[in-house]
Amino acid sequence: MPRIFDNIEQSLLPAIKETLAVSEKADFCVGFFNLRGWSKIQDGIDTWEGGEGHCCRLLIGMQKLADDELAESLSISQSGKTVDAPSLKRLQRQLADSFRKQLIMGAPNNHDEQSLRRLVTHLKKKQLSVKLFLKHPLHAKLYLLHRHDLNNPITGFLGSSNLTLAGLANQGELNVDVLEHDACNKLAKWFNDRWNDNWCFDITEELIDIIENSWARPEPLPPFYVYLKMAYHLAQEARSGLDEFKLPAIFQGRLLAFQTNAVKIAAHHINKRGGVLIGDVVGLGKTLMASAVAKLLEDDLNLETLIICPKNLVKMWQGYVHHYQLRAKVLSVSRVMNDLPEERRYRIVVIDESQNLRNREGKKYRVIQEYIKRNDSKCILLSATPYNKTYLDLASQLQLFVPPDVDLGIRPERYIKDIGEVEFIRRHQALIRSLAAFEKSEYADDWRDLMRLYMVRRTRTFIKENYAYTDESTGRKYLVFEDGRRYYFPDRIPKKVQFRFNENDAKDPYARLYSDKVVAIINHLSLPRYGLGNYISSNAQASASRDEAKQLDNLCKAGKRLMGFCRTNLFKRLESSGQSFLLSLDRHIIRNFVYSYAIEHNLPLPIGIQGAELLMESVNDEEPDIANEAQTAFDFEEDGDSAENEQVQEERYHPYSEEWYVATAKAVYEVYRHSKQKRFKWLKPALFTNSLKQELLTDSRSLIALMQEFGEWNPDRDTKLSSLIKLVGVDHPQEKVLIFTQFADTVRYLSQELKRNGIGQLVGVTGQSEDPTELAWRFSPVSNEKPVKPSDELRVLIATDVLSEGQNLQDSAIVVNYDLPWALVRLIQRVGRVDRIGQKAEEIRCYSFLPADGLERIIRLRAKVKQRLQENSEVVGSDELFFEDDFNQKTLQHFYTEKSGILDAEPDTEVDLSSYAYQIWHNATRDNVELAKKVKALPDVVFATKKHVGSTRSPEGVLVYAKTAEGNDSLVWVNKKGESVTQSQVAILKAAECELATPAQQRYESHHELVLRGLEHIFEQDKATGGQLGRPSGARYRTYERLKTYYGDLKKNKPLFATDDLSRTIDDIYKYPLRPIATDALNRQLKTGVSEETFANMVIDLRKEGRLSLKEEEIETQEPRIICSLGLFTEGSGE
Repeated sequence: MPRIFDNIEQSLLPAIKETLAVSEKADFCVGFFNLRGWSKIQDGIDTWEGGEGHCCRLLIGMQKLADDELAESLSISQSGKTVDAPSLKRLQRQLADSFRKQLIMGAPNNHDEQSLRRLVTHLKKKQLSVKLFLKHPLHAKLYLLHRHDLNNPITGFLGSSNLTLAGLANQGELNVDVLEHDACNKLAKWFNDRWNDNWCFDITEELIDIIENSWARPEPLPPFYVYLKMAYHLAQEARSGLDEFKLPAIFQGRLLAFQTNAVKIAAHHINKRGGVLIGDVVGLGKTLMASAVAKLLEDDLNLETLIICPKNLVKMWQGYVHHYQLRAKVLSVSRVMNDLPEERRYRIVVIDESQNLRNREGKKYRVIQEYIKRNDSKCILLSATPYNKTYLDLASQLQLFVPPDVDLGIRPERYIKDIGEVEFIRRHQALIRSLAAFEKSEYADDWRDLMRLYMVRRTRTFIKENYAYTDESTGRKYLVFEDGRRYYFPDRIPKKVQFRFNENDAKDPYARLYSDKVVAIINHLSLPRYGLGNYISSNAQASASRDEAKQLDNLCKAGKRLMGFCRTNLFKRLESSGQSFLLSLDRHIIRNFVYSYAIEHNLPLPIGIQGAELLMESVNDEEPDIANEAQTAFDFEEDGDSAENEQVQEERYHPYSEEWYVATAKAVYEVYRHSKQKRFKWLKPALFTNSLKQELLTDSRSLIALMQEFGEWNPDRDTKLSSLIKLVGVDHPQEKVLIFTQFADTVRYLSQELKRNGIGQLVGVTGQSEDPTELAWRFSPVSNEKPVKPSDELRVLIATDVLSEGQNLQDSAIVVNYDLPWALVRLIQRVGRVDRIGQKAEEIRCYSFLPADGLERIIRLRAKVKQRLQENSEVVGSDELFFEDDFNQKTLQHFYTEKSGILDAEPDTEVDLSSYAYQIWHNATRDNVELAKKVKALPDVVFATKKHVGSTRSPEGVLVYAKTAEGNDSLVWVNKKGESVTQSQVAILKAAECELATPAQQRYESHHELVLRGLEHIFEQDKATGGQLGRPSGARYRTYERLKTYYGDLKKNKPLFATDDLSRTIDDIYKYPLRPIATDALNRQLKTGVSEETFANMVIDLRKEGRLSLKEEEIETQEPRIICSLGLFTEGSGE
């Protein structure tokens, strides 16, 4: 009787191994061959001689799935009964692919690596020969083992087991041994007939090639290959855009390579996700690129475009629309409130300078957001500074077209890792893979991951390093247009302009302005108008109307932050110009007396916008409480008529007395109360404490004393002005000069005084200028391609930072900073107005005004301001980077010493990851086609090791790159203990960086084990529904929390009752959504207040009956797929 092998009572694998040990050759026929399964029987082959008659012949049959067989048998055409030559090749490719897929499944380990290498050895020594039978489907599983034995020369095993781990050892199989001579001989003949058939093909060499090019290859892979494989996969978004889209014909030859790439990548983002943020730094052509993207979408999808931009850029955009034949309308952002609600449908919306829409509570923001949503518009945002100090700036801009609760496919992993998923849901009412979830994270890693999907951002340094060529004769970097023209990057040269003042001269205006006395007075101002919420009376809410209560609430929310804004603004004006500073004090006093006048006569107080809109949307070149729509105490239109109203008497006579200010304030109040009443909210004085009026008067009298001491500003004693006149009139008498200052008052002062001193062809530009674009064209006609009469051309342009947005001014190569902004980003933006594509000068000279002997005064002044703000908790606006030491003592010293390179430090070195990764790939392969082929051909799971000297922040370990079940990129850096170091994709890609010549090291002993640990970190984060417990008031969340607490108490106090059933039930609730019937049942029980034990038993019963969770058992659990890994170790092997 034959023996039966069912892998239960008797296992097939030991029988085959024992028989192999006494055999000299074997013939196997199987339907499926698991390469890893060879390890179970390879010991018996090692001693064989190899070659014909001394090897294992393995015949692999062609199998079809049951559904395929049924379809073929019922096919009307009955085609596919014979195999033709093309089909043969296809089947061979399919089999080869199936073997490759085997090797990329699961995680590698040392045992499998060694067994696969032994398999290759057997193949090469001809101890194993493998053929593929393609004549017809072959399901047979036959094992014939031959030996020199007269009585039993052949032992056969026949049944269901394939040559796999499961087939040889697991349950569910049925096999018998065949020992009878005649039967064995017939089986041997049957095998030989098929082995020698013309439709049986030898695939031994293909198997050798597949294994030797897999992760089990015998020779270590160069680490540079793995680095490039990482970059190639991370660049998927960029590569897709470059392959998918073609540049519109009208833009052919007009864009540089980096601009063309940005257009295609941006189009891909829009096509896939509905919008993009083009965030290249100043001077790289965002306007041109956005025009090309809009034109591409217009042509491909037959759409029209609406362009929303700042008022001063409308004319420039209209020029682009005409020049590039866009089907577009240009709308000033100042007109959106009136025009956008009734505007017809545009399916493309371009928003220039989108960072100005950071305040999602603003009325303009909501109107634009609603228009985009209503019309399902595709969105193109443009901003060189997409965020300042908070990532909420980015989130607000994205929310213009990305709903906060939509599933993004990714989640803030770094933040979730920090607090845990359950704690995240406990704290935040947000879907875990939504934009609202990312808003909770302050980790740069999370935001890099998110913006990789929506942003294209490159810096000047990135373009120079990755797209530019080097002129061998000069060493200068240049870009090449399609027509062969070259654009050379100019060098940015910092220069200082010194102005002197005499501390011992009692009449020296700057010595007096920078004195400790002036600083102390400003620092000790109470600034009550900027902190009205601190003066609300205790019974105000009870006596206030509904509208008044709302206004009081807004005042409370503003807190002290506007006080900090005002205080820093005064000091900035002090640094800018004595004239601007004194004008500011003068206006401040008038406004204080307007309030004190209203309080004294029990008249309503004028209240303007408080809070975020002031800090985020103000133009900033006029004083924040007089010149534009975002005001603190007063809300004026953009025509600036308020200043004229307040200073109508000043031009005649100004005694700087309290009586004069009281009289002026009364006249101003009457104007506001009558002709300008609708520009304000109004609150009665009774809602505030008596201390409001007292502190208004105290501040005013301190400032009046200063005004009386200084009196009128005398330009003839202004040494800073004299230095500017010399710079423009003597040092650069013929060259175009662009002068920047932060304040419109300083622009007006300098314009007047330079003209008075004989400087011609000059004009000043502020936020109040009627047509800034026209003036920019007159100053820079060549770069704007505008014909201008010589008599109309400008040589000197004095401008506020309002002009540092969007304009092409590269006919000039001289930039003057009359005052230094307190954030370095603004300074570099100024240089970017002239350091743009098309600049022909070799050098950009950037002059900055600094006191000759008083730099320490500036440093000390800023330090005192910072200290005062911190003491009073007066938080300044979000763009005040100075308070993160952005423009600190060291930076000021660099400007003072004219240190080269200080202006090359870009405001944000974060390039979007997709562009960064693509450029790594492109740079390495553009001149090396063979390298590109090799890396593309690398299968998944490959690894390499490079030398790395570990440190606390950069430890030895393994970089693991995997794709999650949903296709998202996931990278993790684990140390030698298997602990996660970081999951920042940028940090990991930089850690992997190496060169083609970087030597490969032998694999670290625990490399594969560490890869598995890395996968576990990824898998934990990628559980399909884990952590989605819903809102805290929902049945799922409440049940989970209640059972978890109960289980914890049992484990602590009654461990025997903490059953596995209860643990599994809690786990199911966490992992899987509830069935509707379970939700209803749980809600009922939660309302009745049953005991913990009763409630737990009821939920356990629901699980046992299959009525608790939707587990979707029919869907196979998907795990992360390993792309590659890179070891970072000092030594290649060892523990």
